[in-house]
Amino acid sequence: MDWKAEARFGPDHGLPVVAEPDVVVIGGGAAGVAAARTVAEEGLSVLLVERYGFCGGNAVAGLSGTICGLYAATDRLRNQPEQLVFGFADRFLQALRARGGVTAPQQYGKTWTVTHDPLAWREVADDLLEEAKVRILFHTALVGVIAEGDDIQGVVLESKAGRAAVRSRIVVDASGDADVVHRAGLAYSRGQDGTVQNPTMIFRLGNVDIASYLAFWGPDTICSPEVSALIVEARTRGYDLPRAKIWLFPTPRPGELLVNATRLVGRDGRDLYPGSPEDLTEAEFVGRRQAREYARFLREHIPGCEQSFLNDTGVQAGIRQSRSICGMTRLTNDDVLGRRKRPDGVVRSPWPIELHAGERPKLEWLLDDFYEVPYGALVPERGENLIVAGRCLSAEHEALASARVTAQCFGYGEAAGVAAVEALRSGRRLRDLPGQEVRALLEARGARLG
Repeated sequence: MDWKAEARFGPDHGLPVVAEPDVVVIGGGAAGVAAARTVAEEGLSVLLVERYGFCGGNAVAGLSGTICGLYAATDRLRNQPEQLVFGFADRFLQALRARGGVTAPQQYGKTWTVTHDPLAWREVADDLLEEAKVRILFHTALVGVIAEGDDIQGVVLESKAGRAAVRSRIVVDASGDADVVHRAGLAYSRGQDGTVQNPTMIFRLGNVDIASYLAFWGPDTICSPEVSALIVEARTRGYDLPRAKIWLFPTPRPGELLVNATRLVGRDGRDLYPGSPEDLTEAEFVGRRQAREYARFLREHIPGCEQSFLNDTGVQAGIRQSRSICGMTRLTNDDVLGRRKRPDGVVRSPWPIELHAGERPKLEWLLDDFYEVPYGALVPERGENLIVAGRCLSAEHEALASARVTAQCFGYGEAAGVAAVEALRSGRRLRDLPGQEVRALLEARGARLG
């Protein structure tokens, strides 16, 4: 099925204009919330547009459930992990802790992560946005951009009320899928030769005896070789369990596990592309059925899970990768593997290359170190008044497998918000802002980039 990608409207679009903020942010995930709050608390007007009735994006609708990318990886045993990422990510983490909505750090291989309650995540986002007087439109979708040549002047939105325009001085594409870039007809890439990481369907398992479960499973949330062998053996008895290396995380709720286990490919074995509605629809069907199978496996084979039940799955399949913009600067695989630091770095990441393709995810650890993402990776090579935030940054395939996680998405949103404010105050184009200047502004906000 063919779809028309570009949806550009001229300044004489003829649509009602329902808002004229300084900045419009498309997408209310981690990056979008960070961008909108940052712009608002700096005193500019901002509109946040979100297709669901809540914020959270992949963290909530996709039920990814963990804030990855906060802590250093190491082979050296420590009583407490070393936190390397601060700024807005840490502010959000502390707000979750105040609500009892996040766990203490949990071991994930050679690093740590925390698991959050998705309801608490939504409520924290609500509070942060309302406190800053961010205008929000839930249940509203992007359908096009207002542009004259390379000059992006706003967006066109669709809701149950109909179709309308928003004029803005800057657009932040925090859709995760570079939807604004796509609608504007600007350049992007798709993974490795068009193949992206597998989507997943994360689910929650209720009524677990956590003490018995932990006594068997151990402290590492990544399963042992023995559990992988049980999964492989179960396949011979008819279980549909395509992924043998699975991850289970106790949540802030009593008796509950968050399960990252499924591997979603087409029923004909092909890789699925989340930018295609047909493929994403198939991922939803396949994912819910796989979740049911993994829940059955856990109930029948894992101590502590004998009386458990499948509580829920994500509202949507979890998306790891779709479109990556062609930016002024590209984060390369070598940047990540070489732990590259840079004067224009605006976000740091200690997260491993976590590449989901095939039966066993690939993990490449960045031990006792981190790399930095340059400001130019957020700015499209073409298109004025437009900046991206989130997993659609300009990055090579394996680099994105590290850079896409939640703590870093908070950072991209804060960086995009700071850049938008500075560009408007100084009268400069986003592409003309030195990354060093954006970094210094983030430092002043507590990013601790060093």
